Amino acid sequence: VNLFSRSLIKPLVDDILIEKTFEPEQCVRSVKVGDFVRYHYIGMFPDGKKFDSSYDRGSTYNVFVGKKQLIEGMDKALVGMCINERRLVKIPPQLAYGKQGYGDIIPPDSILHFDVLLLDVWNPEDGVQINTYHTPSVCSRKVEVSDYVRYHYNGTLLDGTLFDSSHTRMRTYDTYVGIGWLIAGMDQGLLGMCVGERRIVTMPPSLGYGENGDGSDIPGQASLVFDVVLLDLHNPRDGITVTNQMVPESCTRKTVAGDFVRYHYNGSLLDGTFFDSSYSRNRTYDTYVGRGYVIAGMDEGLIGVCVGERRTITIPPHLAYGEEGTGSKIPGSAVLVFDVHIIDFHNPSDNTAVVVTFKPEECEKQTKKGDFVKYHYNASLMDGSSIDSTYNYGKTYNIVLGANQVVPGMEDGLMDMCVGEKRHLVIPPHLGYGERGVTDEVPGSAVLVFDVELVELEEGLPEGYMFIWNDEVSPDLFAEMDKNQDKQVEASEFTDYIIQQVNDGKGRLAPGFDPYRIIDNMFSNQDRNGDGKITEAEFKLKADEAAAHDEL
Repeated sequence: VNLFSRSLIKPLVDDILIEKTFEPEQCVRSVKVGDFVRYHYIGMFPDGKKFDSSYDRGSTYNVFVGKKQLIEGMDKALVGMCINERRLVKIPPQLAYGKQGYGDIIPPDSILHFDVLLLDVWNPEDGVQINTYHTPSVCSRKVEVSDYVRYHYNGTLLDGTLFDSSHTRMRTYDTYVGIGWLIAGMDQGLLGMCVGERRIVTMPPSLGYGENGDGSDIPGQASLVFDVVLLDLHNPRDGITVTNQMVPESCTRKTVAGDFVRYHYNGSLLDGTFFDSSYSRNRTYDTYVGRGYVIAGMDEGLIGVCVGERRTITIPPHLAYGEEGTGSKIPGSAVLVFDVHIIDFHNPSDNTAVVVTFKPEECEKQTKKGDFVKYHYNASLMDGSSIDSTYNYGKTYNIVLGANQVVPGMEDGLMDMCVGEKRHLVIPPHLGYGERGVTDEVPGSAVLVFDVELVELEEGLPEGYMFIWNDEVSPDLFAEMDKNQDKQVEASEFTDYIIQQVNDGKGRLAPGFDPYRIIDNMFSNQDRNGDGKITEAEFKLKADEAAAHDEL
């Protein structure tokens, strides 16, 4: 029986009739007496004629339920409703405007029909409601009052209407927490969050935008719902933090201010977003530490590290790139996390470090400048990466000490060494291959490590000599050279004579050099006019000079 049919004659029932025309799948809260509600409605007579509508006014009807601010039938009809539920409510006159009606709008004894859509409900006793739906597995720190946070959010009304989103702006919302920079409900809702945590923060209007709303997208007396993910967190009092340290068992030296460090790193934001890596460039980052060449937090985080050490350095923005960030990769006010691996370091004042690992009992003859030495070596970087080894070639490496045939650090490391002696050499780059290194072999600014063994030693000549006589010099030296007695010595005669003297043990050439090149230089020194021949006058002129280093 349609009790609200216009053909109805018998007296009306004593109560309202409710037809639920739409029910949401979930109803987390229903209206109770004393709640404040925001709803839309269309008011009609049983014949379908509309007498009022909140839609026409462009605003919801906002009122407390059960406080006699509504007609009695509507007070009863709203109880138990859920957000986004829609009801068709039929109210008899005794629960509406009765025999008096309402002015010219509602006649006496009118049955009223209301099509109601509930959009919001809250209670004056409500506080912030928090529903955490994702918690990270690791949470080393939670948001506290005065912390600075970076977060993304979607802001909706209780019925799901979106009013704002940081995601659409593609930029986090960055603010201090708990000091009044936010609406009160958000100030409370962010407390206790971990980086990576996701939560739903629901707040009544008293902790949101109150009776007046925001004047734009948020109506007055509206509950607000924020879906929040926390990306970053720090406090202005923070310093750097060092975690996940892996220190090698042997650590004889740690970095100090002024050292030059080569290290690899992966750089990410606090939420794990990657922004840079030295590994991707296949090259270490090389810099002085403690001198302002890198951001302040990294300058501090690289002090006191060992070669081979790994550590995670977390740097607050005021010790990194500050409020501005770097543009596309590092946002403003971002905490940075660097996973660092120290490859090597040195100081510009370093010399070659020499450690004798084996010394024979008999060690009378020691290397000096000018000596010709043969030695084996294994060469590596400080991290243990192999560079080269003479053992791979099955032969020694042969040089003349002091002749600039090897890097200066190796020259230093081979001095005063005995045959059979073994040494461990650590050579800083300024005594090695410098900033440029050796392409595809030795990185720029790399510290070198050599394990060397001296195999053979041939004593060199006194400094400045390339040839010396073992016996007294013949008084007929020129004549002995001038085999054809033409009063001039040609290059071939000169060469044959010097070679003969060496073979006979009467003279010595400097070891380790091409003997013919030495003899050519000696001949050129005697051939004063450069005609390719030495006359007796030229030869005597040279012999008569009181030159301390005259070869002949």
